[in-house]
Amino acid sequence: MQRRHGNPRRSYYKRKTCRFCEDKNIKIDYKNSGMLRDFITERGKILPRRITGTCSRHQRQLAVEIKRARIMALLPFSVHD
Repeated sequence: MQRRHGNPRRSYYKRKTCRFCEDKNIKIDYKNSGMLRDFITERGKILPRRITGTCSRHQRQLAVEIKRARIMALLPFSVHD
């Protein structure tokens, strides 16, 4: 009997690409809070790479700039119910 690798029900999808690697003109900056809001949840948590599709280098830069924006009170640390 032939053995298959992977899940046969799993559909293949297009791999997410890093928005910052594709467009070199986009700068990750704490002052651009509108762009940084795309990378945090409505609760204020930083979204992981597997959801946003950013590469590891830019994900680290994003995390640093989001934390800077939080310190400068441009982004919330958390949202309480």
